[in-house]
Amino acid sequence: MDKILEGLVSSSHPLPLKRVIVRRVVESAETPLSQAQCRAMFALSTRLVLQGPDPFQRQVGRQVLEAYGRYHRAEFEAFFNRGLVLGLLQRGYGELSNRDPAILDYIQAGLRLIMSCPSVLELFELLQVEALRLVCERPAPPLCARLCQLLGDFPQCLPRGRKLSLAFCQQLVRSIAHFQSQGSREAELRLYVSQVTQVSGLLRSVWKAEPDTLLPSLQELFAVISAADTSFEPSVALASLVQHIPLQMITVLIRSLTTDPNVKDASMTQALCRMIDWLSWPLAQHVETWVIALLKGLAAVQKFTILIDVTLLKIELVFNRLWFPLVRPGALAVLSHMLLSFQHSPEAFHLIVPHVVSLVHSFKSDGLPSSTAFLMQLTELIHCMMYHYSGFPELYEPILEAVKDMPKPTEEKIKLILSQSAWTSQSSSLPSCLSRLPGKSETGKTGLINLGNTCYMNSVIQALFMATDFRRHVLSLNLNGCNSLMRKLQHLFAFLAHTQREAYAPRIFFEASRPPWFTPRSQQDCSEYLRFLLDRLHEEERTLKALSSAKTSESVMNEESQTQEADQKAQVFAEAPCMGSEERTLIEKMFGGKLKTTICCLNCKSMSQKEEAFTDLSLAFCPPTSLENIGPKCVERSEVKDDYMVQTNTLATSPAGETPLNNLEVNGGCDTVMNEGNIKYFSTEPNSENTTNSELNKVQDNRDMSQKLVGKNTLSVTDLLNYFLAPEILSGDNKYYCEKCASLQNAEKTMQIIEEPEYLILTLLRFSYDPKCHIRRKILDNVSLPLVLELPVKRATSPLAVVSGGWSVGVEISDIGENLAKKLKPSGADEVTCPQLVPYMLSSVVVHSGVSSESGHYYSYARNVTGSGPSGLCHQSTALSLVSPQDKLLMEESPCTVVENDLDTEMPREWFLFNDSRVTFTSFQSVQKITSRFPKDTAYVLFYKKKNSTCGFNTNSANGLWVNGDPPLQKDLMDAITKDNKLYLQVRQ
Repeated sequence: MDKILEGLVSSSHPLPLKRVIVRRVVESAETPLSQAQCRAMFALSTRLVLQGPDPFQRQVGRQVLEAYGRYHRAEFEAFFNRGLVLGLLQRGYGELSNRDPAILDYIQAGLRLIMSCPSVLELFELLQVEALRLVCERPAPPLCARLCQLLGDFPQCLPRGRKLSLAFCQQLVRSIAHFQSQGSREAELRLYVSQVTQVSGLLRSVWKAEPDTLLPSLQELFAVISAADTSFEPSVALASLVQHIPLQMITVLIRSLTTDPNVKDASMTQALCRMIDWLSWPLAQHVETWVIALLKGLAAVQKFTILIDVTLLKIELVFNRLWFPLVRPGALAVLSHMLLSFQHSPEAFHLIVPHVVSLVHSFKSDGLPSSTAFLMQLTELIHCMMYHYSGFPELYEPILEAVKDMPKPTEEKIKLILSQSAWTSQSSSLPSCLSRLPGKSETGKTGLINLGNTCYMNSVIQALFMATDFRRHVLSLNLNGCNSLMRKLQHLFAFLAHTQREAYAPRIFFEASRPPWFTPRSQQDCSEYLRFLLDRLHEEERTLKALSSAKTSESVMNEESQTQEADQKAQVFAEAPCMGSEERTLIEKMFGGKLKTTICCLNCKSMSQKEEAFTDLSLAFCPPTSLENIGPKCVERSEVKDDYMVQTNTLATSPAGETPLNNLEVNGGCDTVMNEGNIKYFSTEPNSENTTNSELNKVQDNRDMSQKLVGKNTLSVTDLLNYFLAPEILSGDNKYYCEKCASLQNAEKTMQIIEEPEYLILTLLRFSYDPKCHIRRKILDNVSLPLVLELPVKRATSPLAVVSGGWSVGVEISDIGENLAKKLKPSGADEVTCPQLVPYMLSSVVVHSGVSSESGHYYSYARNVTGSGPSGLCHQSTALSLVSPQDKLLMEESPCTVVENDLDTEMPREWFLFNDSRVTFTSFQSVQKITSRFPKDTAYVLFYKKKNSTCGFNTNSANGLWVNGDPPLQKDLMDAITKDNKLYLQVRQ
């Protein structure tokens, strides 16, 4: 029979005939055979199974072996002995290698035939040893999967005893770590995945049967993925093990890993990175659960260095996994956690921003319900990130366009999501954990590190730094041996100008300049901070000048009397009615202007005038509902005498220890304006009592002006300034107490700028009080910003009307004769003459992103502007004339409107966008369009530089040491910067 079978498989008979003959040979297995015949038949069938040249012969061999082994079991038990099995496992069969899976196929078939025979126990013991040897030799996926299938069918072959069993599990984990797919086609990949699944399934069975082996196996797994050996990269097939780890062990295992002092940060970083790589493994369950749990565990023990490094290294890989439907759910969960927890810097989010649009288009095009659901989740995540990291319109605009038809989460939901996901600590040490130390950006500018909600300071400092003439004056000061705030500002400016770092941490200046009522690590008003800073610098300089003067006049004086004398001199100096230009402080020279307020009694025509200094003008908004019924600004209040409804505190008369409000806040016809928590209500109808026909005609003309403005789509800075300077009718409860009439009277209040500053700072009063909800709401109206602004300045010519040089002087004319009153008034020719128009160029714009003053984010747009023009660019043709509203009414003209600037002539890369640590090039188009594209991002504080003025600076210094127009630094300051640059460059290497 064996000769028939051998001749059959080697003959050229047709295949159907061969199958008939094979069936008869199998049926003849019941025929009694001699021991030699059986042995020959077993040997032949074994050769066909292991060395058959084609699938038909191998199938014939298996059929014959099973048939004859079943009917001749004793003979087969003698044939399939220890020697045969050991030889197959260690030496193979003929030319067939012992690592060929066919060997294990044959052994498994033989075990099934002798399961009821006593000799099978001996084979089980042999296989227990050989199985452990095989996994230690790191079998390839096909052989390892076949071994695990055999061990799964015959668990008696698994190594016994805790020691051997544990060793087997650990070695099997390491074997999986060496798995690599042998092909890239779908069929090959599917086969590879099934082989890995077979191996991980055996480990699950062992862990379930012997729980003591689980924890050591996981420790071995962590040892593999945390190894720093760069020559070996563990296979992502290890991800198949995660789904078999009980979820209830997460808490214990993660706590053990994150608190183990023997686990170094480098090892933990490596392990976490490789676990994130596991997201690529298809069909693996709970990988994202373990990754997120480990991220949270590291945050709980404040391992922020690891979290930052891993996030920046792997965020793009996680995002790319979203392209693959099989792994998309887990990848999106990890991506969301990474982005929402990494809230101290936009760096991680900005790494994926360039890839968002293409993914969104892909989700939309495939039309699958699952893709639509994922797109909604992704869109919500992206909106949260853009809300948190506002100030990057060039980056975000394509994304907004791509997701414009998708639902947008409410602000309340965004805030809730962000608050629930942040790391447990956002301490000021976080930024210092950044392991990457990039150099300066291509802009050549230096950013400012956010020390914890300090964007309000960063945006203001960058605007002041970009005020070129002010920066040069600060850098040129000789402040050696002085520990003043100005010295600290000089130090900060010097580092911003000369450091090699991408961003500088202004910790010393922040602590020195923070208003005492500002709560650390909470959001504050940048305008309030700016006023406090300028006032501090001004008062400090006055005090130092007074002390210097006192030391010069009194060479011998004890410490106590010297301090008292200095204070007295400072007070006298502060109250001096006249001050020469050389005696003015730097803040006065750069930002100080004067405003004259005149109140005219409409009954007796007597006037009262007052001059007040300002460092910035606060411009109120005028809702259209108010404009429709308002002529001159009609103000109703209980009583106005000398207050004039102009709220100001002067720099010169404020005690050094106080914090006066250094701006003028004048209502521009609004119904309500919030100022430091107080509400000022304004009527919408002028009181007609004691009002002549001429005044009523003026009211009507002004109402016409207001109605024209109502029809405009966008307000401009011009409009707000026009309302600021527009006349106000004081009537009703707000009547003016006239000394001459000795009673409350209707009056008209007018304001004129009589001395312009070098830098004009305009603050748009965007935060109004909502009496219904008792909260401060933000006015989100868009305001057009002119590049060039011409400010009307009516310089005083009458020696009686104006006290020249006075920082805070009030002249009141109430009970004087008619002739004297006429002399004090300008001549008729002067009244109709336009004021001198002083051109200003836009230098900086501080933008507030958010919907309330207690939250949001600040960033700045700025450009280099000197007295002769910004970077050589001058928009003469687009200069915006701002004429006094009074003069326009006399000429029956409406207030000037915003003229579109010829943006095509703008010098490329002239504008910079400062957003904490990040500095990028931008354009004026971005500045103008910011609110239309991002409704909650609005211009808040504007810096304008007076044109054709260099503030007495000669940038063409003969010493040749000026750098980019900036003066040379003091030696100790330059040495400090040089030392820091060397240290920084060493760290980067």
